[in-house]
Amino acid sequence: MKKIGLLIFFIILPNAVNALIEVDITRGNLNPLPIAVSPLSIDENSRKNFKKILQKNNIGSEISTVVENNLKTSGLFNPLNKDAFLQAPDIANLKPRFEDWALIKAQALITGEVSLVEEKLRVEFRLWDVLAGKEMMALAFTTVPTNWRRVGHIITDKVYERLTGEKGYFDTRIIYVAEEGPKTKRIKKLAIMDQDGANNKYITLGNELVLTPRFNPTSQMVTYLSYFRNLPRVYLLDIETGMQEVVGDFPGMTFAPRFSPDGKKIIMSFAKDGNSDIYTMDLENRIVERITNHSSIDTSPSYSPDGKYICFNSDRSGYQQIYIMDKDGRNVKRISFGKGLYGTPVWSPRGDLIAFTKLHKGKFYIGVMRTDGSGERLLTENFYQEAPSWSPNGRVLIFYRETKTDDKGEGFSAKLWSIDLTGYNERLVPTPSDASDPSWSSLLSN
Repeated sequence: MKKIGLLIFFIILPNAVNALIEVDITRGNLNPLPIAVSPLSIDENSRKNFKKILQKNNIGSEISTVVENNLKTSGLFNPLNKDAFLQAPDIANLKPRFEDWALIKAQALITGEVSLVEEKLRVEFRLWDVLAGKEMMALAFTTVPTNWRRVGHIITDKVYERLTGEKGYFDTRIIYVAEEGPKTKRIKKLAIMDQDGANNKYITLGNELVLTPRFNPTSQMVTYLSYFRNLPRVYLLDIETGMQEVVGDFPGMTFAPRFSPDGKKIIMSFAKDGNSDIYTMDLENRIVERITNHSSIDTSPSYSPDGKYICFNSDRSGYQQIYIMDKDGRNVKRISFGKGLYGTPVWSPRGDLIAFTKLHKGKFYIGVMRTDGSGERLLTENFYQEAPSWSPNGRVLIFYRETKTDDKGEGFSAKLWSIDLTGYNERLVPTPSDASDPSWSSLLSN
């Protein structure tokens, strides 16, 4: 895969302090902000050239549709029906008639234009405060024409951040395990896609079992577990270059490692001498350090974003619960005390929450708690679901959910779902096949 270059030509924030728009990011889709996403205008000459290059009739409309869909799936925005728009896209981009947009209840407006400059895609967009009648932001990008979809994601991130005050998560990718076949004979391949399900690509062929891919928080590097001659082997894969290397063979390992926040170490759990403990490996010198030394099963470790602490699950209390400890294994403290079994803890990029899977009375829950164990909230429940992974802004979780088989052993499926911290905005994430074990990348545009 090729790296993507984007050039910001200008950033203008006139009258930003006087903007009247506020988006409540704590209440999910209860009061989504009405926003109008006007199709990006395009001159006829550029339209013809884009059609030759991309086989698309109107790249401006395509980009605005990406923006509109992203905003809608966030649960915080209500993109208005384009049939109600009273002003043409090219005129709206030059000077919106705010009374026309207010008439259809829009509080914010996105306009822009697309052109082809020396075979490069140039996209300008503007964000307007309809209530105040003022421009809030203006940006322009140039890139290769085939990156038009990424431009839509980056525009969404800029709009999202300007209106909510927090970073977006749209210019990101999801790596997951693509699954096919009956439950007893599943073919599992690594696959990667944009966070909205577009541009799906398979990375492995399915000849060997692959499990639990995990993104490096600082780069487009992935670690995953694969079985080579029936032995678990940990790999590192550079998504951008396709280069792959073996970290090592780890008999007794059932989950792939996670990266440290700086990407220089991996942390993992595997059984040695009949006991599962947590270890780290320095990726530069491959030195392995044992972090826990307990007769219980310690597994599923995850670093805090500052690298000072580790959360993990252990049955040292008699049944599986969540614990935290210092990065060197000292000061182990149990933080989960609710009814049921807790597993797969993963620290939020914000540092304030830990997501987890919980099994109680035959049902699986995805939930979050504060890092001291207080404030436990169960966001969603189902027959079987696990493996939450955070969006880079710490607002949304992606996980996978399985359905039951029928009496004949048929009907089984595994799909990716997302839910935000409010618990209101739960959505199926489209994949071409069954899917499990998702991991969310950092922002590509960082």
